[in-house]
Amino acid sequence: MAMKVFAVALLSVFMGFMVSVSDGLNPVDCSELYKSGETVSGIYSIYPAGDVPVWVYCEMISVGNNEDKGGWTVIQRRMDGSVNFYRPWDQYKRGFGNVEGEYWLGLENMYQLARNRKYMLRVDLEDFDGSKSYAVYSSFSVGPEADGYKLQVSGFKDGGAGDSLFYHNEQKFSTFDKDQDKDNNNNCAKKFLGAFWYNECHYTNPNGVYLWGEDPTLLAIGNVWYTWKSNWALGMKSITMKIKPVP
Repeated sequence: MAMKVFAVALLSVFMGFMVSVSDGLNPVDCSELYKSGETVSGIYSIYPAGDVPVWVYCEMISVGNNEDKGGWTVIQRRMDGSVNFYRPWDQYKRGFGNVEGEYWLGLENMYQLARNRKYMLRVDLEDFDGSKSYAVYSSFSVGPEADGYKLQVSGFKDGGAGDSLFYHNEQKFSTFDKDQDKDNNNNCAKKFLGAFWYNECHYTNPNGVYLWGEDPTLLAIGNVWYTWKSNWALGMKSITMKIKPVP
């Protein structure tokens, strides 16, 4: 245990504002850390599969209703275009990026998180004019790899963003090298330069191209959320997908 505490403390030095985890605690997600008294948003280690630590950003304070606040596990985040999200299947499976900034938690970690408990999902959006909105879903899960990491999402509650995930419910995950979408004529990931639970193809493309507020050369290739402003060309300045257990 002493070596574990030392390793966490040492990593905290290198990561700057990383938050250390108490000795002997193997939290499954950020909500367990929040309940144990951790109230500062930052980087923590969680154990989705029970024994292997995964570094993740925990959002301990969130704008919204009281039931929305505290203990969110961030599973996807775009904020400055610093990380390339056009990546192959194996990287989307295991996760990638910089937990301090832009990253993808990993499909296998998402599956392990939702395998034994019920989660809700919140998506926070901001455009380059400073406008913000969000969408909440009362039920979120990701199936096993054998089923294509199929998305199950329902119980939409509008925070101004509209419901762009309705079209992606019950879809398998697709990347440019693993086409599992419903479009018989195109590989949606290749066509829209991203990776997601595509249908034929999308109403949201959060892992698409970061556009820095510019109009895209190809329509709908950006990290768009169509139902917010009915605009296929509007790439987000920031988009965060985060989950927590249903109360």
